Amino acid sequence: MPSFGLRHRRAWASLFSQLLRPSGLVCIREVHFHSQVSEAVLTSQLKPHQEKSNFIIKTPKGTRDLSPQQMVIREKILDMVVGCFKRHGAKRLDTPAFEIKEMLTEKYGEDSGLIYDLKDQGGELLSLRYDLTVPFARYLAMNKVKRMKRYHVGKVWRRESPTIAQGRYREFCQCDFDIAGQFDPMIPDAECLKIMCEILSGLQLGDFLIKVNDRRILDGMLAVCGVPESKFHAICSSIDKLDKISWNDVRHEMVAKKGLAPEVADRIGDYVQCHGGVSLIEEMFQDSRLSQNKQALEGLGDLKLLFEYLTLFGIAEKVSFDLSLARGLDYYTGVIYEAVLLQTPAQAEESLNVGSVAAGGRYDGLVGMFDPKGHKVPCVGLSIGVERIFAIVEQRIKTSGEKIRTTETQVFVATPQKNFLHERLKLISELWDAGIKAELLYKNNPKLLTQLHYCEHMGIPLVVIIGEQELKEGVIKLRSVASREEVAIKRENLVAEIQKRLSES
Repeated sequence: MPSFGLRHRRAWASLFSQLLRPSGLVCIREVHFHSQVSEAVLTSQLKPHQEKSNFIIKTPKGTRDLSPQQMVIREKILDMVVGCFKRHGAKRLDTPAFEIKEMLTEKYGEDSGLIYDLKDQGGELLSLRYDLTVPFARYLAMNKVKRMKRYHVGKVWRRESPTIAQGRYREFCQCDFDIAGQFDPMIPDAECLKIMCEILSGLQLGDFLIKVNDRRILDGMLAVCGVPESKFHAICSSIDKLDKISWNDVRHEMVAKKGLAPEVADRIGDYVQCHGGVSLIEEMFQDSRLSQNKQALEGLGDLKLLFEYLTLFGIAEKVSFDLSLARGLDYYTGVIYEAVLLQTPAQAEESLNVGSVAAGGRYDGLVGMFDPKGHKVPCVGLSIGVERIFAIVEQRIKTSGEKIRTTETQVFVATPQKNFLHERLKLISELWDAGIKAELLYKNNPKLLTQLHYCEHMGIPLVVIIGEQELKEGVIKLRSVASREEVAIKRENLVAEIQKRLSES
């Protein structure tokens, strides 16, 4: 018998006495179970002492907490982005953080391996959403919505290797804008690019360029270069890496890892190193090989029309036709685009290499993949890279030493005397009821200097001071924290005077 304490020995004695039951059955399993329970009790008693020294408090890999200062920066960015979406007439939508696994599979090509699968919790195989686009397409099909202009701000999850310094995480926020419905060619697409320009200009991130291409041009190019159709997605995935690695490395991957003939890879290289504007589109129209492909000609025709609308929007100089742009996601069917920040060599040394800060494209077949009858709803949209933009803005604020206010408190209620808590509570209640953002210290008898120092530290612009003299005279002292000037205001006029000052500031 194991060597336990008195309590455990009595438990064992009781168990063995139960073996001599009238039924004559020997409950060996029961003995084994109670033995396990006893050992578990001992283990649970030991574990807290053994494990405390080894336990490390941290967030999971690829995630992070956001401090109040960081949240202020983030909210300003999101307000700017959402304000632009609303200006263009979008409605807000939300979808579950997880979807039925089958809804997400085979929508992302090689990236499908990055989807987070959840443990079966009751008969449904579930996965965390990888982006906001596929759930939007599922929503349209499920609700039989044929037209919608929507925006969505929410978290997504990807099991990739995080690069925190470059704003890449396993859990991150996406801000999407999409237009669903059958419309005349390139008008919604042009608006999406206009929105990109408005947001990136408004955030004052510096000069930027939006690269555009078309999956039909890309597929046509691969076809005329001699790529087997079965390898289109794999080769597109390689081309998509050209913003991260050199053409020679991409060519090596195509040939050595994906089995492409070297001469075919060389023909692809002639195209993917081309970029320009309308003149390049015209040049591709005259290309001896590409002009023979119907799919490519359709894409070139749409791009020509797109640039016409971009010129009318006044943003054509911000957009470049780039044949190397591939956008690896499988669901794109037409125009694709990606925004990158342009940096001088000096800026590049000081700032982060975050890659693209916005991207999107046309996906006309995705909704049909969810519809039982395969009914299609053409869609085009964009996604703003909030985490990458946040990393840039946060670094700039750190470099400049700018102080960030973490609260929006407008008025602080103070007193120079003891036993005035009740009067302070009545006064702050009046301010709250008037919609004024106000605070006080949670102490019965705080020192006036402590209260004023708190206001300066927190950046609170106004202080209202109440004491015995003010109470007798029916006035309140109103103090400007910046100038330290004080004036006596009749109590009944206090709210109006505060609102006036706040509207002028």
